[in-house]
Amino acid sequence: MKRIYMDHAGTTPMRKEVLEAMLPYLTDRFGNASSIYSYGREAKTALEDSREKVAGLIGADAREVFFTAGGSESDNWALRGIAAANGDKGNHIITSSIEHHAVLHTCQDLEKQGYKVTYLPVDKFGLVDPEHVNNAITDETILVSIMHANNEIGTIEPIAEISKVIKQKRKNIYFHTDAVQTVGKIPVNVNDLGVDLLSISSHKIYGPKGVGALYIRKGTKIKPFITGGAQESQRRAGTENVPGIVGFGRAAELIGKELEKEHERLSKLRDKLIHGIMEKIPHVRLNGHPTRRLPHNVNVCFEFIEGESLLLNLDMKGICASSGSACTSGSLEPSHVLLAIGLPHKIAHGSLRLTLGRDNTEEDVNYILEILPDIVSKLREMSPLFAERKELPKNV
Repeated sequence: MKRIYMDHAGTTPMRKEVLEAMLPYLTDRFGNASSIYSYGREAKTALEDSREKVAGLIGADAREVFFTAGGSESDNWALRGIAAANGDKGNHIITSSIEHHAVLHTCQDLEKQGYKVTYLPVDKFGLVDPEHVNNAITDETILVSIMHANNEIGTIEPIAEISKVIKQKRKNIYFHTDAVQTVGKIPVNVNDLGVDLLSISSHKIYGPKGVGALYIRKGTKIKPFITGGAQESQRRAGTENVPGIVGFGRAAELIGKELEKEHERLSKLRDKLIHGIMEKIPHVRLNGHPTRRLPHNVNVCFEFIEGESLLLNLDMKGICASSGSACTSGSLEPSHVLLAIGLPHKIAHGSLRLTLGRDNTEEDVNYILEILPDIVSKLREMSPLFAERKELPKNV
């Protein structure tokens, strides 16, 4: 049975070109980048070359890119590092209610340490209102962290507009964005966005797992997240993951060249998938902004069914997808993102996220549109909620 992978927001398959770039640094070129002899210099050169490539993807100076173990570490470093270095200026942080847990849980931990955090609401599409950011800023505010695009519903936030609001209000407030879902999917330029810190992850752009980066604008006052060595300009201690970083750099280089063409292709597949689902299946809702969304993201809720059952049935048909329900979160609660945009629990539990990638084709979309209606219909027939339903509009 053919398998169709549609969870590229979760992770992406590593490209062959990336693996080929990494292999020498897993074998013959095994040197420690901090060593001064030839093996070390070889590794150091490869590391700095990769830094240039990652910086080029986001329009940054290479000296402002610092390698980490992934997006979650980058988010943690941005929040904890700014809080620790700027506590004398204030103790207030602003974020949104739909952030990745790497941001939300870090903010909750900082609250336990005495920091105050404002969690901004979003509208029904998942958009943060820049005016809400403006109104939340106080004399104690030191950091604002708003994700560039939501990992579940795909809504792209007005980051540049929010940056203008922040800098007009107070220039000494730092602005961080988690761009893990946007880098390599849409154009990302740190100067156009007006951010001081930006998180990236390698495995979201067809690179290896276990490596990411944090962009830190020159002049930003931030403390190291890991201490014990002089690596990464004394800002992130530990022997560098040279093979992973080389792979990250190669992935960044490749995806940057393909971005415009792939954006157009994925957008067409996304729209076909959305329109097909809405036409073929009743009682379904599109989550996220209808147009201001990532080119590869489809997130819908089917009434009267549970996301876990839907995923299992799709898997039996060879389709790999994800959901915001209990089976993927490890919780009895549905997605915090879907609740934040106003969905009731019983609808939020029936969510399905399909995120396309470079290997997906129109045939894949056609196959999903062929089998998904029957799966939904079968699950609804077994649902007591569906049996008790009242007459509702075709789509909500």
